[in-house]
Amino acid sequence: MPTIKRRTTIKLPARFDELVVVMSPRAIVDDAHHQEAVEMIDRLMASGRLTAGQASYMETLVQLVRSYEATHEAIEREEGAGLETLRHLVAENGMNASQLARMLGMHASMGSKILKGERSLTVDHIKKLSRRFKVGYAAFIA
Repeated sequence: MPTIKRRTTIKLPARFDELVVVMSPRAIVDDAHHQEAVEMIDRLMASGRLTAGQASYMETLVQLVRSYEATHEAIEREEGAGLETLRHLVAENGMNASQLARMLGMHASMGSKILKGERSLTVDHIKKLSRRFKVGYAAFIA
């Protein structure tokens, strides 16, 4: 099993190709690789405004994590749990679909599509939701 090297003290590069040198995106085959990818996503999300390269790199990692989680039982979650969490948080905070859309920087009509499951959340949306509701990004990924 590979050891996970902590890289939290080093500022992350701005370009995709430089991030690949720090941690190469690869198929996640075990819990250690999964944890390493999640930690890098957390670091990127905590770093503030992302460059285009950082956003693309984070999206790559998120897709790898989603794929691993969909085929393994590393995180046991019912299908649609992320959407249910979002619906709960929106209701709990007295928001409606159009307010959700405005918060995400979208046209007001898109909020209802997200809440119905007709439109997926992007990495940027998940980041905004995590900050607004003060929950981890994983709450919105199912």
